Amino acid sequence: MVTRQTIGDRDTRLSVRDLAALRENLHEQRLFRREQLQQIASATQGRVERPPAGQSASRIEVRAQLAASARMVLADVEAALARMDEGSYGACHLCHRAIGRERLAVVPQARYCGRCQQVREAGR
Repeated sequence: MVTRQTIGDRDTRLSVRDLAALRENLHEQRLFRREQLQQIASATQGRVERPPAGQSASRIEVRAQLAASARMVLADVEAALARMDEGSYGACHLCHRAIGRERLAVVPQARYCGRCQQVREAGR
C-alpha cells in the first residue's frame, strides 16, 4: 500500500486514517452505484421493445447512458478497492508516482496522477 507520497518538496502521507476514510468513501460510492443500477433495471424490467405511452425514445436513451456510466464508475470503484487490498492503491498506473492526497480526496478511485490524467485526456 502506498502510504508515503512525495509531491515536489512537500511530503504528504496517506495515513491509516486517510486510507480508512478513502475506503469508506469508496464503499459508499459502490453502494450508491449498485442501488442506482437496481433502480434503473427495475424501471425498465418487463418493458417491451416499444416505449410505454408518454415515454420518449430519448428518455430510454438517457436511462441507458446513465446505466452505462454507473457501471463504469462502479468498475473503477471496485478496482480501487482491489488496489487497496493488494497494496498498490495511490500509485499512478502510468508514471508509478504517488497520486496526490488532494486528488484522491476528490476522486478516490483515481488510477492516474493529475499530470498523467491530463495527458490522457489531451490525447483523446
